[in-house]
Amino acid sequence: MELAVLRDDMVDSLEHPSKGFVSSDSLSTAMRTVPRHEFVDDDQLAYADRAFEHRGTRVLAPSTAARLLEALDAEPGDSVLVVGAGVGYTAAVLAEIVGECNVHAVDITRGLVLDARANLESAGYDGVFVDRRNGADGLPEYAPFDRILVEAAAVEPPRALRDQLAPGGRLVIPLGAGQQSLTIVEGAEPRSADGRAASPRDGDGEADDTQPLGSVLFAPLLVEGEHSGSIERNRTVREDRERAQRARERQTGWEHEWIDWDGYS
Repeated sequence: MELAVLRDDMVDSLEHPSKGFVSSDSLSTAMRTVPRHEFVDDDQLAYADRAFEHRGTRVLAPSTAARLLEALDAEPGDSVLVVGAGVGYTAAVLAEIVGECNVHAVDITRGLVLDARANLESAGYDGVFVDRRNGADGLPEYAPFDRILVEAAAVEPPRALRDQLAPGGRLVIPLGAGQQSLTIVEGAEPRSADGRAASPRDGDGEADDTQPLGSVLFAPLLVEGEHSGSIERNRTVREDRERAQRARERQTGWEHEWIDWDGYS
């Protein structure tokens, strides 16, 4: 069977009312256009709706990629940052929607950056910028971004990424430790002439700007010093452990080691 037919069958399945992963015309057209087999070694596996491992990272199933991209809701001309370049497929689909020169992708793993660049070039999207960076730091040289997509989980949206959102922009990220929720974070709205923000605020004066979209399961966002194959990989688990230790100290006070003075002469 020809690959274009497999690709159409894949998108048809994702659009089916029983699934509903693809609902917008722009995403449907983009996923029907991008040759996913250029990003996956196995042509048949490329158009199956399943995830798999590559260089210690998880390549998203097409349905998961579609779910992220529908939440991102990118439009032609938007400047987009993808945190977690992976094999480059998500960046390629975005390039079809917003234009390849408007897509920037970063990954902390050097091998994945090289793979993503090669795959994108092979698929005809060599205008997509891919660099090795700590994703939590974003890409300030090219900010602000209308859309930021994070393909890894964090306890809270990294402050640098929020700061790099354009006014009225959108950040999509899996949030949570253990149980995760795909979450939309809206950028601050432009201020009016009197300096007041247009977005609603809660009782603490903080913008109520997050919207959970349901459960997901992603690997944690890595930082410098953490690598895909390392033992201490799950940053959120480590943070939970440190918070639990601080909570115990607040409840019981510091433990003291008693000195046996009788043992000293």
